[in-house]
Amino acid sequence: MQRIPKQVWLGIAFMFLSALTYFIHFLIFRDPHHIFIYMVGDIAFVFIEVLMVTLIIHALLEHRERRTRLEKLNMVIGIFFSEMGTELVSYFSDLDPNLETLRGELTVSSHWKDAEFREVTRHLAAYAYRVEPERLDLVKVKDYLVSKRDFLLMLLENPNLIEHERFTNLLWAVFHAAEELRFRKDLSALPQEDIAHLTGDINRAYGLLVSEWIAYMKHLRENFPYLFSLAIRTNPFDENASVIVKQA
Repeated sequence: MQRIPKQVWLGIAFMFLSALTYFIHFLIFRDPHHIFIYMVGDIAFVFIEVLMVTLIIHALLEHRERRTRLEKLNMVIGIFFSEMGTELVSYFSDLDPNLETLRGELTVSSHWKDAEFREVTRHLAAYAYRVEPERLDLVKVKDYLVSKRDFLLMLLENPNLIEHERFTNLLWAVFHAAEELRFRKDLSALPQEDIAHLTGDINRAYGLLVSEWIAYMKHLRENFPYLFSLAIRTNPFDENASVIVKQA
């Protein structure tokens, strides 16, 4: 025989206590009309209370919790770019035959507003990210990505990633490129078809890196001006960028 849950017994106990209280009220005042007036009023208010608690207050708390999770995730994104993302963007973009086009688009300045970020994001969505396979040092890329494998795995284990699909896709793209290279013991004699395959994996990671980098720059401008200042001074697309603060 199935055991009745404690919650059911608790509900029965509260219903009994409520009925007992109403009965005592009737014994004392002998006024069922008064009892039923207030009972109906209380029942009617329950629906308003449920609306306030389950819909309005719960939605506000959920929104606040989601903002907190996104803030933590943006911290993770910042750690990613500080640890390896910016360096990857710099290396891959140097191999892009159309780099000058990107330089013009991504020379972010402290004067940028939302309109500039929206415009560059729109342009980047149509950009064909491509590195030249002849200039691509697969051994160098392999050594670098494999050295960061544990770091990537740590980031992928973060439960907050579900809130940020773009960044999740970026991590998987970089991790996939690392795994493709890791499983190839000898990179010196690969057929052209395999080199093209690896270049395609790197191009995918490259495009996601740039897209997420500009979104992260926008986040820094809105929330952390001092970090935004540093990001501008280490911008991999700005040839004149210098971490040294100089007089304007």
